[in-house]
Amino acid sequence: MSDSIAGVQIPDSTLAREATELVRDVASPLLFDHSRRVFLFGSLRGREQGLRFDPELLYVGAMFHDLGLTDRFRRADQRFEIDGADEARRFLQSHGVTGEPADRVWTAIALHTTPEIPLHMAPEVALVTRGVELDVLGIGYHAVSDEQRAAVTAAHPRPDFKNRILAAFTDGIKDRPETTFGNVKADVLAHFEPGFVRGDFVEVIKDSDWPE
Repeated sequence: MSDSIAGVQIPDSTLAREATELVRDVASPLLFDHSRRVFLFGSLRGREQGLRFDPELLYVGAMFHDLGLTDRFRRADQRFEIDGADEARRFLQSHGVTGEPADRVWTAIALHTTPEIPLHMAPEVALVTRGVELDVLGIGYHAVSDEQRAAVTAAHPRPDFKNRILAAFTDGIKDRPETTFGNVKADVLAHFEPGFVRGDFVEVIKDSDWPE
């Protein structure tokens, strides 16, 4: 029987259980608990908004969304979001989930740090972002009840979470600073990585090879 937290059933299929074990194996407890909260908060926001969504797809999107910050899956040549998105699609395809559903999860992860746009897309895409925004930024904090928040954080605690997640972000992207261009993660490196120089969209246009 699957667990229920704050009235949300944790998917208990073979696919979901293997996703759980993969993330538990490769991610720190900080990222594992955060990813589970993203699923729970995303589900609660979806319920509050009356959205119909596939819990299993949302679960994989939430659980894999920060895999690009882990030692096993991080790369140095692309945004960390794409690391997790690529692995999620490979994982789903290995379990027979292909085509549009797999692409939907890829999109949910790839766009989860892009403000506003995901909220106008498929429910699973929107709700990964809703879950991340609630857990990291506090956006939608009062859209869930005090009792729901307490139940989620009792199951997956967040001690000193603000400082620890910022440290995890910094560690996961400091070796590829150019991938934060035009992304909210540039703010992280600006605060915590000495010598970081933020990319400038205007200067990219002015310095391009076009004569005018």
